[in-house]
Order: sequence, then structure tokens, then C-alpha cells
Amino acid sequence: MTHTLGSIVGALGGQLVGKDLPVNRLAPIETARSGELSFVSHPRYARLIDSTSASALLVPAALSDVASTRVSGHIVADDTYLYFARLTQYWKAAERTALADGHRPAVHPLACVSPGAQLSHDIEVGPFAVVEAGASLASGVRVGAHCHVGPWARLGEGTLLHPRVTIGERCRLGAGCIVHSGAVIGADGFGFAPYDGGRWEKIEQLGAVQIGDNVEIGANTCIDRGALDDTVIGNGVKLDNLVQIGHNVRIGDHSALAGCAGVAGSAVIGAYCTVGGGAVVLGHLTLADRVHISAASVVTRSIAQPGQYSGVFPLDDNAAWEKNAATLRQLHRLRDRIKQLERKP
Repeated sequence: MTHTLGSIVGALGGQLVGKDLPVNRLAPIETARSGELSFVSHPRYARLIDSTSASALLVPAALSDVASTRVSGHIVADDTYLYFARLTQYWKAAERTALADGHRPAVHPLACVSPGAQLSHDIEVGPFAVVEAGASLASGVRVGAHCHVGPWARLGEGTLLHPRVTIGERCRLGAGCIVHSGAVIGADGFGFAPYDGGRWEKIEQLGAVQIGDNVEIGANTCIDRGALDDTVIGNGVKLDNLVQIGHNVRIGDHSALAGCAGVAGSAVIGAYCTVGGGAVVLGHLTLADRVHISAASVVTRSIAQPGQYSGVFPLDDNAAWEKNAATLRQLHRLRDRIKQLERKP
């Protein structure tokens, strides 16, 4: 793929400074070569401009003069990291268009699509994919090889399922979603009733999963269906690989969970929250909007105020753990009392 700086500015905005150079690849500034475009997101990385071999740069206004000494053409943007994100989308869309040139979206002969499924125009269903009766695929949906779209499931306009994605019955995805390989949406929630001294009776999970628009779900992530009501994922939510979302969880718009995070059943996470990798949110808790949980933390109580929260505590006998945890929460106050005692003559 080759684009000119001028065509990029025409599509995404920004200011072209210098020559309208052609570029054939986006590359990190440390390894970029001739013919490639790289970017610097902050003035503190100005030193990298001096040593790059990139032909063109994307820089903030504060580095425009520095960039001019190294390359004969560059783009200036107010928020270079955001601009770079949109540039990757622009580049990827152009690649898809080139690959699809002359190819009409269609159902592959080796796919299995029920006559009772509703398929809109310009959809694509890959080999060995299964689309069950009652399922609905909106315009521009792409279903990769070996996917399974269950009965009465709904995929919104332009949604992409990479190969080997499973969408359970009655689950609904909005427009512009991306689901990566191995993800399972709509498996049964973990619901069992104990009886007879340790045996378990299954509680059928009668809800489904509702997912908003522009949600991205990582590889091998699992989102369980609700027990009675639905599990709900808001618009713009981003879930990394290997994330577990329990039944009846609700996640607000534009929140993001990093790899191996887990959210237990019936927890509620607000909008614009982040949960670091390996962190756990226990069941039936509520996190307010704009709460940020550090990696590997364990959230054991609801959080009503926005902010950054961290917490890791060693495993122990539960009774001892509770006593130590209660003492730890008083540690700051106890320290102040000790200081006051030390000041006394």
C-alpha cells in the first residue's frame, strides 16, 4: 500500500508541512526505514527524531521545527497518538478495499446457513461457519471461518467475527463490533444450587447477552449469558484477550478491561472505567463511573467515588485474613497515633 501525506491529511485532517511524500508503511520510529511513516507523540521523545530513518513523520506542533531538520515532509496534529490511531484505521480500511477488489461478499459454499436466517446485503460468511435459524446478519457483517451464530442471535451493521467465534442463542451485538478468534459470547453462567451435602443442581441460564455498538472483544474472552435478565456490555467497551465476564454483569459505555481480568456475576462497572490485567471484581459489587483498578488488584467492596484503586493482599486462613485486613485499613490512623505518642516528653 502506498499513500501520500497529502491524501492522509485530506482524509484525517492535520497540517502538511514540506513535501507531499509517498509512504508505503507505518513503522515504529526506532526501526522505520526509507519510504515509511512514523510518529512521535510527545516532545520528550524529540531525541528519537535525530536518529530515525523514516521518510516522513507525524508530530505535535512543538516538534515541527525539529522534524523539518530531519525529513522533507511531515504532518502536524494536535493529538498525535489519537491521529495515529485513526491513521491505522484508515490504512487498514484501504488494505481491505484492495484485498476485496473484484471480490463480491457472499456466503461460502462450505458454510451452513439455515433457510430461516435473515441475511442482509453485502454480508460475508466464511467456510464451515454455521448460522442458525432465526439469526439476523445486518449489512456489511463478516463471519469468519468456523464461527457459530446461534438461533435468534443478531449481529449489527458492519460487525466482524474473526474465525472460530461462538455467538450463543438470542445474543445481540450492535454495529461496528469486532470479536477476535476463540471468543465465546453467551455460554451459560456459572449457576448451581447446592444440595445433599455437596452436590450441585444446575440453574438454567435463561437470559442472553446484549452488546452495544463499536465494542471490541479479545481472543478467548468469555461473556456469560444472564441467569434471568441479560448480561449487558455498553457502547465502545474494549475487552482484552482472556477476559471473563460472569452472568448478569453490566459494564458501562467506553470502559476497558485488560487481559485476564475477571468480573464475577452481577457486578456493575460504570462508564469510562478501566480494569488492569489480572484484576478481579467480586460479584454483586458496583463501581462508579471513571473508576480505575490497578493490575492484579482484587476488588472486594463497592466503589462509589471515581479514582485510581489498588489492592493486593496475601492468601491466609480466612479468619486471620479478615482480622489482618481490618487492621491494615486502620494502619494510617495508628501511625498518626504513634507519632503523637513519640512527641510526648
